[in-house]
Amino acid sequence: MRLAILLVIIVSSIHGAAALSPDELRREIDQRSGELSQLNKEIQETQRKIEGTQGQTRTLQRELESIGYNIQQVNLGVKSSEINIQRTALEIESLQYSIIEKEASVEQSRAAIGQLIRNLYQRDRESLLAAMLKHNSLADSFAEWENINAINTSLASTVYELEVLQQQLIDDLLNKSDKKQNLEGERITLKSRQSILSDQKSERQRILSQTKNQEKNYQQQLQELEERQESISDDIEKIEDELRRSFDPTLLPIKRSGVLAMPLANPRITQNFGEISYLYRGKAHNGTDLGTAIGTEILAADDGVVTASGNNGRYQYGIHIMVEHNNNLSTLYAHLSKSIVEVGQAVKRGEVVGYSGSTGYSTGPHLHLGLYWTPSVTFKNLPNCNCGLVPLGVTIDPFDYL
Repeated sequence: MRLAILLVIIVSSIHGAAALSPDELRREIDQRSGELSQLNKEIQETQRKIEGTQGQTRTLQRELESIGYNIQQVNLGVKSSEINIQRTALEIESLQYSIIEKEASVEQSRAAIGQLIRNLYQRDRESLLAAMLKHNSLADSFAEWENINAINTSLASTVYELEVLQQQLIDDLLNKSDKKQNLEGERITLKSRQSILSDQKSERQRILSQTKNQEKNYQQQLQELEERQESISDDIEKIEDELRRSFDPTLLPIKRSGVLAMPLANPRITQNFGEISYLYRGKAHNGTDLGTAIGTEILAADDGVVTASGNNGRYQYGIHIMVEHNNNLSTLYAHLSKSIVEVGQAVKRGEVVGYSGSTGYSTGPHLHLGLYWTPSVTFKNLPNCNCGLVPLGVTIDPFDYL
């Protein structure tokens, strides 16, 4: 009981007078977890609404409706990040209690071991004959030696308990370190989502300003965009056909799963590699599209170096990142809402490189994952685009290696 009171005093001094008890912390953590679960359901429902507008005839009202859903979805993401930060902070505080308790238990075990060793040392100094003679009977002497054996057994047990406690303490400290790292990552995600939210609101204002809320103005702009995009697509197809002539498939890694990691959590394929794409007027799709909510963390599929981090505006890939790996493969992450890496930067497998979006020539939030034969990769400012450097090269089905 005294130890519990002492722990509360110690933690209160660390976190302030209003520090929560362990039971209160657990209730708060469970409450935040429930809120996050509900938010995830709302995000998924909004994603279904967004996807419901895709594939339909594009109109100004549907475009504005889609952006409205995007804003709603990012708002939910911002709220999710805020609650996740609160929950992680509570988990760190809860771990602090656990660490303090285990440290106290470790000290108690060490003290007990010290006392047991002193007892054994004291008895070990006596000879067997002296120990027997100081007792009135042989039975008392044997009882004394049984007591020594009991102390020895107790010592072994206490040493084992100490080892277990120390391992638990190490695990808790590592867990706390991981939680702190996750907390910093979530703070970065929150800041990025707030930036994405601002961009989405600006995009809505841009469309309203350019179209003056007139459907005919929107349709005229859409037609010009589609005509120009078709010319860009033709240019890309010609260049990549030429590059394929020098393609040597024997230089690629053996096809097997696990060479690359999935670049986002809970992926859902919306268009496979090689499928005929209505958006690109019947041309084969040169990547794999993975549907996901706007502002989702995009992860590097493997260790590598960033070779592109650009923005094609309303055309082609929009905000995109390319990472070159050390196995003749390069990955492209396109239609992002935000990139957080720079050209020349080294990235690790699973590291966040950006956030999903719907920039470039896209009808809704998703990740376009492209896989390229590295020796063929080039970057060109296409004459029909004039929208910055566009990644080109021999493309491969990402699922050959995922």
